[in-house]
Amino acid sequence: MISKKTDRKSLRRLLLQAQHLLRAPSSSPPQPASVQSVLDMIRSLVAVQLDPVSAVAPNQHLVFAARMPEYRPEMLEQLLAEHKVFEYVANAACVMPMEDYPVYQPVRERKRAAVQDRLVELEPVVEAVLARLQTDGSLPSRAFQSAAKVTGYWENPNNIPKTKDTSHALTLLLDAGMIRVVGRRGTERFFALTDTTVPAELREKAAAADPATVRSELLDKYIQAYKVFDAQDPRLGWVKSSASERKEWIQSRLHDRQLVALDIEGVTRPYYMAAADVEVLEELSDQSGTGGNEGSPVIFLPPLDNLLWRRERLADLFDFHYRWEIYTPALKRRYGYYAMPILYGDELVGRMDPRLDRKTNTLSVPLLQLDEHIQITDELLAALRSGLTRFATSFQADSVVVERTEPPVLKESLSM
Repeated sequence: MISKKTDRKSLRRLLLQAQHLLRAPSSSPPQPASVQSVLDMIRSLVAVQLDPVSAVAPNQHLVFAARMPEYRPEMLEQLLAEHKVFEYVANAACVMPMEDYPVYQPVRERKRAAVQDRLVELEPVVEAVLARLQTDGSLPSRAFQSAAKVTGYWENPNNIPKTKDTSHALTLLLDAGMIRVVGRRGTERFFALTDTTVPAELREKAAAADPATVRSELLDKYIQAYKVFDAQDPRLGWVKSSASERKEWIQSRLHDRQLVALDIEGVTRPYYMAAADVEVLEELSDQSGTGGNEGSPVIFLPPLDNLLWRRERLADLFDFHYRWEIYTPALKRRYGYYAMPILYGDELVGRMDPRLDRKTNTLSVPLLQLDEHIQITDELLAALRSGLTRFATSFQADSVVVERTEPPVLKESLSM
């Protein structure tokens, strides 16, 4: 087994570089986004998580906007409509490049088996939905009207059924991989048959895939997406697995020298990374002692950003403890229901809880908070002001109102 001794700062820089979030003061700004560059970004990140909550914009659009100047949601929508990407389950519901469709065959098979009994129970409705899509092609969710209600598997079975049977059928068919989302217009999704919208060669490759081989390829995708990971992550490999199976996968790759174990100064949790990334880590380690964060921009990360997928890793490597408080009762929230971590250089320094009022084109911030140990410098204040302006402009807000700050002295400095 190969072991690599390193420090937290070097690993933070490795993660941020892989996530297209490392902005050295001397580096040139990223190029403006285009449809092709958004596709390239998805390929590099492997998967980008989808979420409908829109305090400012849905998670996927916030992910791209944090990395790509002049990104517009229509760019991702175009890729979806042109079948260059697909939506399915990776870390959670995600968008992935279409060429990776065969790699997720184990996930589809597991999900299909899980919903098979429900598909049979709802067979007449399921068949009607499939027939309609076969005849009419892509259709929005509103095209499937029904007065009949059933209990969705996300609902309490003891309560009165609240879900339209057609809506439930669409959800089951999506999980089974028999239909897929081929377009989005705001919050509305458009559906089509998988067999008519995924290239035949990719469907054939998925169907013929050797289970062991494709599970290994899926683990490769996970490692590419995470870069630095631990065996305790239940999502490791993006397939349902036991702790002993995860340990076995890692030990096998350590033995084959595909992975290295990390000996991280000040961290007790065991972490691993691809052996191919060691050279990059060493280069970043040589640079990590030069300069601080001065001159770096502030970047606001959405709650489901790729960098935040593993909360334990945030605590271990960034000394940052993050909880998305959207499901926390309002009176018990400390930072706000959509608090976005604030990245400054290679540190996470606080949280910003934004709201976008589309009627007035105003970005309001009920709370912007910096952690107690963060030194408030003129450079940081300038970066926060620039970051807020850039964030507001990304989503066509004309003005920014910061309502409260922690510490309170920040508010006057951030008045805009």
